[in-house]
Amino acid sequence: MSNEIVINNLAGMLIVTSLLVIGGKSPKLVTLLYSLQSLILVCTFLAIASAMDATELYTWSATAFVTKVVLLPAILYKACSDMVDPKLDTTSINFSWILVIGAALSFGSFLAVEAVQLPIVANLKPALAVSLSHFFLGLLCIISQRNILKQLFGYCLMENGSSLMLALLANKAPGVVEVGITIDAVFAVVFMVILVRQIFRNLHTLDVQQLTSLKG
Repeated sequence: MSNEIVINNLAGMLIVTSLLVIGGKSPKLVTLLYSLQSLILVCTFLAIASAMDATELYTWSATAFVTKVVLLPAILYKACSDMVDPKLDTTSINFSWILVIGAALSFGSFLAVEAVQLPIVANLKPALAVSLSHFFLGLLCIISQRNILKQLFGYCLMENGSSLMLALLANKAPGVVEVGITIDAVFAVVFMVILVRQIFRNLHTLDVQQLTSLKG
């Protein structure tokens, strides 16, 4: 099996795990699914590094494993354990509709990248489409959740998509740039978790619809 096929297949698995993250009921389960997706993303980095002889991606793969597969899920899992609101374990959109919308977004992204004429991704347009679709899947995650904590995973999906796009289009970028992007994502999530913790401590809810009480 060629490296291009491996990369495209791994990208397809990212779509599957994203839909499971969006439709997952238990925040703890969603955290584990996000960790699984990040592990698949790291494997994708390694496949791209091998296919394109991008040695810089090996450093990024190691950093991404530590931050995305281990550290971020641990932070989010701890937050989900400390802040529990069982009433919000369901999405505001039925899971079957999430599948339909997710499929439509993925197909639309594939059509969008068909016009891209870059030799570096000539055989990797499915993977490029996946990276683009993750921006919209992240938005879908945010708008379909009432639980603020679960909305954070929408940002994480977007960040994974942008990381994949960077690995595809700028895999020869200096390693410090790629590592810096990953570390920035960790700080962003930590900041958002702290903000959610303050909201939960003061309002005793994770329901985004109840945040209107913050007005004034």
